[in-house]
Amino acid sequence: MTLVPVNSSSGYNLGKSYYGETYMDFLLTIHSTLRWIIIVVAVLAVIKFAFGWAMNSSFKGMDRGLASGFSGLLDLQVLLGLIYFVWSGIDGMGFPRYRWEHMVTMLIAAAVGHVPSRLKALGGRQRFFYSLVAILIALGLIYVGITRLSA
Repeated sequence: MTLVPVNSSSGYNLGKSYYGETYMDFLLTIHSTLRWIIIVVAVLAVIKFAFGWAMNSSFKGMDRGLASGFSGLLDLQVLLGLIYFVWSGIDGMGFPRYRWEHMVTMLIAAAVGHVPSRLKALGGRQRFFYSLVAILIALGLIYVGITRLSA
């Protein structure tokens, strides 16, 4: 990262390169694009888990992969979001209430997204049902968190 002196409270603008592109813009683009990948994986998981529950199937490798993929992508999204939150906040955007609300809501959504990995002791039908419910709740929380940004 290149530090370019500017007139700011810290004396440096941590997000600017000599080429005029900002690292924060790049980070925000990745963060914004990743949400669509999360939604695709979540929709696939919801469909697969709903069918698995309805058909009374056993929870197999692909099911574990979808649940792990969903929670892993949420973890990456949270990491990118936290970096952006701190970096842009220090760099001048500040920490207004709506940003805190978005961050806290998304952290809760990520925690709920990990529930399917904690259900190993349940039978297939129950595991599908609770995993389905957890992903739907996480998606609901994600929706609420995104709406906090437009408040």
